[in-house]
Amino acid sequence: MDLSFARLERGVAVTALPVDLAVLLAGASARQAASVTARVQAKVTMARVGAGLLAPRHGAFHPLVAEVLRPPRPTVEELSEASRD
Repeated sequence: MDLSFARLERGVAVTALPVDLAVLLAGASARQAASVTARVQAKVTMARVGAGLLAPRHGAFHPLVAEVLRPPRPTVEELSEASRD
């Protein structure tokens, strides 16, 4: 099985997009992204995602793992000893 890449071969010509086609595609994608429909869809998607998955009520993506990773809290005895010092 030959897994070599064409770019490593010396006799192969590199094919590039014509400049006119690249400009046409860039312009079309820019106009599509700036359209009213695209902006409305982006706002709808952001509102839907922000409300649940990426902003949970408890503030952690996985509350049990967050509890394990949280540093231990000082006990009342430790706090009272620290205040005496």
